[in-house]
Amino acid sequence: MQLRRPSSADKKAVLDLMAEFNQTAASHDGGFWDNEHFDYDSWLQNNLDSEMGINIPDHFVPAIQFVAFDASGRALGFLNLRLRLNDSLLIEGGHIGYSVRPSERGKGHAKEMLRLGLTEAKKKNISSVLLTCDIANEASRRVILANGGVYDDTRGTAERYWIELE
Repeated sequence: MQLRRPSSADKKAVLDLMAEFNQTAASHDGGFWDNEHFDYDSWLQNNLDSEMGINIPDHFVPAIQFVAFDASGRALGFLNLRLRLNDSLLIEGGHIGYSVRPSERGKGHAKEMLRLGLTEAKKKNISSVLLTCDIANEASRRVILANGGVYDDTRGTAERYWIELE
C-alpha cells in the first residue's frame, strides 16, 4: 500500500473511490468533497491550500489530504492528517481521520493506512497523535489499538486515544 497526496494522474482512481462512498452512502471520514459542485482540479488545489492553511474556514486547521492506493493503483481510502488541533478536534476528530472504501473493509487496509499516517505525522514533528472514534465503532477502535493507541477518555460519544511517536 502507498499513502500519498493525490495528483492529477489519480483522477480516475479517486473519482471511482468517491463514487463508491456516494453510492453506498458510507461515511468518508478523512476525505472531504462537495458533491454538488465538485471539480477534481479545484479539489486538488483546495487540498494544497488546506495544507498551507490558506482559504480554510475559521474552525478548520491546516491538514494534508492523503489517499491510499494498492499496487495496481486502485484507490483504497482517504486519510486526513491535521497538522494541529483546535478545541473541537481535541474533543472529536483528533489529528487523523481515515476511511476505507466500503468494498475493501475488513481486509486490514485501515490498520496499514493508520500506520502510514503515523509515519507522516512523525515527519511533521507531531510526537503525540490524538485519534478519536465513536463508541459504537469497534472496527476503528481495533485499528487504533493495533497501532499503539492508549485510551484517554470518552467525551460525548467520542473515545479518545493517544499514540506517542518515537
